[in-house]
Amino acid sequence: MKQSFEKRLNAVAAAGGYLLYGGLKGIEKESLRISADGRLSTTGHPVGLGSALTNRYITTDFSEALLEFVTPAFRTTWEALHSVCDIHQFTYSQLGDEMLWPASMPCRIPADHDIPLARYGSSNVGQMKTIYRRGLGYRYGRQMQTIAGVHFNYSVPETFWGVYRDMLGDEASVDDFRSEQYLGLIRNFKRVGWIVLYLFGASPALCKSFTGGKASEMKSLNAETYFEPFGTSLRMSDLGYSNQNQSRINISLNSLAEYIRDLSNAITTPEPSYEKIGVKVDGRYRQLNANLLQIENEFYSPVRPKRVTQTGERPTAALQRGGIEYVEIRSLDINLFDPCGVNQNTMRFVEALLVYCLLMDSPKFDDAELKEISRNQTQTAIKGRDPEFRLSRNGKPVSIKDWANEIIDGVMAVAEEIDRHDGNDSYVAAARMMREIVAEPDATPSARIIAELEKSNTGFFDFSLAMARNHRDYFAAIAKPSDVSSMELQKEAVESLRRQSEIEASDTISLDDYLAQYFD
Repeated sequence: MKQSFEKRLNAVAAAGGYLLYGGLKGIEKESLRISADGRLSTTGHPVGLGSALTNRYITTDFSEALLEFVTPAFRTTWEALHSVCDIHQFTYSQLGDEMLWPASMPCRIPADHDIPLARYGSSNVGQMKTIYRRGLGYRYGRQMQTIAGVHFNYSVPETFWGVYRDMLGDEASVDDFRSEQYLGLIRNFKRVGWIVLYLFGASPALCKSFTGGKASEMKSLNAETYFEPFGTSLRMSDLGYSNQNQSRINISLNSLAEYIRDLSNAITTPEPSYEKIGVKVDGRYRQLNANLLQIENEFYSPVRPKRVTQTGERPTAALQRGGIEYVEIRSLDINLFDPCGVNQNTMRFVEALLVYCLLMDSPKFDDAELKEISRNQTQTAIKGRDPEFRLSRNGKPVSIKDWANEIIDGVMAVAEEIDRHDGNDSYVAAARMMREIVAEPDATPSARIIAELEKSNTGFFDFSLAMARNHRDYFAAIAKPSDVSSMELQKEAVESLRRQSEIEASDTISLDDYLAQYFD
């Protein structure tokens, strides 16, 4: 496999044209709004941020208090980071005394019934979005849905595909070839995705107010804090998103047709435990339906194949229409030590890692490998920094350092090719930094968090609240966004409210009929 990778990378480099430079990347970053004393905000979505339904840059996720920042797609990591920073600054200008919680694991979280669902207005599509979230609350608990993360969206430069297809001698159409190659990338990312948890995991501890999953079985760091001494990303463990509720849903990644088929089946297959919840009870929807998945987005995976949808189009229909357009990486924790929650070194490493995954051989999955992949992820999340911990590779134990260094060798080679365009070493420097972190686990964000908690003798809540205040002050102190950026965000907020009103005024059918048509 290593020889195949090197052969392909060398061929890409020999083709010229800097085929790997300038892939599009965008960030989606979630953040809970909190009051000045650190508690979950109970106020509505700030009007100054516009409509959560239609604003292209600032929306909400599960809760009215869970903001989601969405950047456009950019060719450079600097542009993406700059955009995230601008959105943070603009948001803070509208928050008053509130702040943004800086961690993935939620703050001093209230009981489920006191966690407000996101609201999107009176339109049919707006009500559908809220009903979907109400269903998530019934199915998994609302606390679990307040966990936040960073998503990294990436597409290889468009000029790459035709050249690479000819290079491999593939006779498929460019669209079919692109989809097949992206699925190979996704399979390989699942194989090596544990390295993202190890390097960037930043949720080894949480507040004891969070009672979701298996939190009560964890060790106590102090009176207010649960933790795992060698944990990296509890968010990505059985405690967080990788819960058992979806463990029986098998979605194939061996072909796009199988992926669409399996996801469609899950959306149409009744689930007895969800039928007990009820769909519409006493005239009020509890969930969109009682199937294994209400809609495609309910299926959690650390990586997803994606295509931009048209108005009213379902994700599976979009994929069937035009194939895979980009991939979405969902396994990044919010980095407490970065005011924006993510930095350029993280983006550069992940981008080069994705290209590495693309150029490697990617055999189809079988059941044994899928179990091995699941075990590697959950165990890395819980005890990845344990010196005694071993991953499983082809059924055999392997040191996390040995495998990580092998991956970084490949990432480094990709980074050198990306850097050739600018004549600098920014991508190589990012890979070099990750190699140093592999050599010294105490430098990982997760280890730094545990060290800070022990050194300061504070709980996770107090530590994170202090970081929230630091981040607020940081955004108040740095240079303001450019006039163009500021005006764009302000204009979008105003225009989004107008678009929401137009959507609400254009509804001509009942909610019941709208949902029936959507699922037909």
